[in-house]
Amino acid sequence: MRKAPLVRTSHTLLINTGLKPGVNEKGGGKSEIIRSCSFLILALTAAAASASPGENWPELRGPHRDGHSSATRLPLTWSETNNIAWKTPIHDLGWSSPVIWGDQIWLTTATEDGKKLYAIGVNSATGKILRDIKVFDNDAPEHVASLNSYASPTPAIEPGRVYVHYGTYGTACLDTGTGKILWSRRDLKCDHHEGPGASVMLHENLLCFNVDGRDVQYVIALDKKTGKTVWKTNRSVDYSPFSPNLRKGYSTPIVIEVAGRQELFSPGGKGMMAYDPRTGEELWKVRYNGWSVVPRPLFGQGLLFAVTDYEQPELWAVRPDGKGDVSDTHVAWKITKDVPRRSSFLLVDDLLDMVSDEGVVTCLEAKTGNPVWHERIKGRYSASPIYGAGRIYFFSEKNLTTVIAPGHEFKLLAENQLDERVMASPAVSGDAIILRSRTHLYRIQE
Repeated sequence: MRKAPLVRTSHTLLINTGLKPGVNEKGGGKSEIIRSCSFLILALTAAAASASPGENWPELRGPHRDGHSSATRLPLTWSETNNIAWKTPIHDLGWSSPVIWGDQIWLTTATEDGKKLYAIGVNSATGKILRDIKVFDNDAPEHVASLNSYASPTPAIEPGRVYVHYGTYGTACLDTGTGKILWSRRDLKCDHHEGPGASVMLHENLLCFNVDGRDVQYVIALDKKTGKTVWKTNRSVDYSPFSPNLRKGYSTPIVIEVAGRQELFSPGGKGMMAYDPRTGEELWKVRYNGWSVVPRPLFGQGLLFAVTDYEQPELWAVRPDGKGDVSDTHVAWKITKDVPRRSSFLLVDDLLDMVSDEGVVTCLEAKTGNPVWHERIKGRYSASPIYGAGRIYFFSEKNLTTVIAPGHEFKLLAENQLDERVMASPAVSGDAIILRSRTHLYRIQE
């Protein structure tokens, strides 16, 4: 186990009360000590309250899988010297997003050559590294794209357990209290070609994820207690006419409920499918020509929103009440301009907001796809935006966060610059943003 690095924290500033030895020898000294100590107790209490975990962030894009937080006091402005509660170094390289339960934050990382894969647990209040566990060794890792890493899939967490996933290199369940590996699977292999990307999700007693490689394409559900396969369903697409590269995908499923029926919705190469989450039975599908899909889909206003391609991304809105092949009947609308390749989207009330890789923010009417406004912001984008405290936050690859107000007009509220590259989508803990950069994990908080 690696030694935890030193952590820079703003909480230490509260310890200095300004008192000097012998102060009580001067007039009013005793009362001054009482007043200062009272102030210290109140300050520490306030600091502890502000660092409380609040709402959990159990998987990619949060508790509702849509980038929304219930936080009401997220910070508006920050810098490397302002509103940073702590900043903790994270070793090696990984673009998985942080997940949070209670007072623990978990994320994954890996050596840049992919030969060692780690899980890291961090105290959310102090930034102290609690666990640094080598989960897997890889003798011969395959190629990974420059935009990717060997630790890009985001974990999932619940009380007492965190589920880490490295695509073809393995999946494991860890005890969050002890760090013990409770079970692992290394037999769910596929040819990613560009490295792993699809994240895991929890649903009832299941751990679900996509396995969309150049060689095999399926969706699988494991028993979260044992790691054993509950169901495995191959994609119902005839991939034989397509070259291997056109068969892969990197998206993460969601579970929705429509007219009393649960659906596990999962975009892949050449089609999006809905399954019964308990049995794996395919309920319906929509075919398309795209592949290497990355953004996590979204559900709202009676529609499913999904990107269908990486090279020429299109955003499709689909009605989820179909049966069988509904490619010709259930696509409500399509958008082909300024659609993100990697970043997921936000639905705030009846408006859909998204940012393209090149930094064009588009606001659409969710039900119709009609444009409300377009605006270019600074930077390029891979991380998904979040919504909280009545604001939308966009995080560029150069660690510039652009904050806007939601609504029918573009309104810029703030721009905040930090160091190092950002590819991972952020999380929220209490009234703080938990942001992962190339080398550090930040707690950003007023």
